[in-house]
Amino acid sequence: MAAPLDPYLQGLRDRVGQDLLWLPGVTAVVLRDSADDGPEVLLVRRADNGAWTPVTGIVDPGEDVDAAAVREIREETTLSAVVERVVWVLALPVTTYPNGDVCQFLDTTVRCRATGGEARVGDAESTDVGWFPVADLPVSSPRMRHQIEHAASGDHAVLFGMDGRRPGGA
Repeated sequence: MAAPLDPYLQGLRDRVGQDLLWLPGVTAVVLRDSADDGPEVLLVRRADNGAWTPVTGIVDPGEDVDAAAVREIREETTLSAVVERVVWVLALPVTTYPNGDVCQFLDTTVRCRATGGEARVGDAESTDVGWFPVADLPVSSPRMRHQIEHAASGDHAVLFGMDGRRPGGA
C-alpha cells in the first residue's frame, strides 16, 4: 500500500490531477568507515518495490536540501546525521506511479555522516535498513551505484546530469 501524500502534495494533486509535477528531491548517501571492508553505506529496502537504495525523499516547501536530507534520514532510519557536501545534481527521468501520478525530480545527492543512534526502520516507506560495503552493494540501479561510489570517493567534484558531467563540461 502506498504511503499517503503529505498535505502540500495532495493539494497540488487536487489541482493538477495526475499530470506531471516537477519536484525537488534529495538522495542522502550516509557513509561510515569500516576497518574490515572499507567505507560502508546506509541503505534502506523500499517497501514499494523491494529495492535497496540510499535514503531518498522530497524536499518540503521552504526547506533547504541539507535539512531535508537530515530529516529523511531520521524519519526512515532513526539515525541522526550531518551533511558533509553536495555530490551530484541531476534531473531524474519522468516517473509514472502505479496510481497514474506523474512526477519528475530535480535530485540533489548529498554525502552524509551518521552522528548518533542505531539504524532501524523508522517509517512505512522501508522494510529493512542496513550498512553495506561500498565495494559490495546490493543496489540494482546503475545510477544509484554511481552516486554512492562517487560520494565515497576522494573526488570532491559536484557532478551534473544523468551522465555525471563535471563543472565546465570536463
